[in-house]
Amino acid sequence: MGNSALRAHVETAQKTGVFQLKDRGLTEFPSELQKLTSNLRTIDLSNNKIESLPPLLIGKFTLLKSLSLNNNKLTALPDELCNLKKLETLSLNNNHLRELPSTFGQLSALKTLGLSGNQLGALPPQLCSLQHLDVVDLSKNQIRSIPDIVGELQVIELNLNQNQISQISVKISCCPRLKVLRLEENCLELSMLPRSILSDSQICLLAVEGNLFEIKKLRELEGYDKYMERFTATKKKFA
Repeated sequence: MGNSALRAHVETAQKTGVFQLKDRGLTEFPSELQKLTSNLRTIDLSNNKIESLPPLLIGKFTLLKSLSLNNNKLTALPDELCNLKKLETLSLNNNHLRELPSTFGQLSALKTLGLSGNQLGALPPQLCSLQHLDVVDLSKNQIRSIPDIVGELQVIELNLNQNQISQISVKISCCPRLKVLRLEENCLELSMLPRSILSDSQICLLAVEGNLFEIKKLRELEGYDKYMERFTATKKKFA
């Protein structure tokens, strides 16, 4: 892409606070954005070929609320990303990420996180430090089990569809705000699904199709009626 076109985008972003440059075959995060560190609120560089984020630049966007880098080639995230204290939405779907920075829990304003289609082998424990996180999409990764730490998650919706999960800690029932749990197309036996999800949790939408059991068997379990009460009450609320 020509320099003049990029300049035009930068000039527009200076006025609007929004920089959007998708589907342009970019291999690097545009260094021209260093002129805009103090006024950008939204950056969208989805559908490019970016392999890394510049550590010295990325942490300087102090007003940034939304960062989208879906469909790139990111293999790691720099610690400096976690300096973005106003960031509310982070979309990193369809990259090559295997883990998150240890400092990820410092993204204290984060509400929505998209990590679908990466190479995560475990539930990132850093997510448990994020007190305002509402929605997390970890679908299409390589997660095999859900550990006890899950009970500390503050999320309302957790999407774990299309992983390789065969074990789930009973602590998932302790998540104080968890209403929607998606576990479709995993490797779960019915015996590995904690009964307390049905009888003793806040979960009112449990999606488990495509596992190693028939849904009608789930309906026969003790506690299913309690789950259905929550499900129906929620449905009425949104009807």
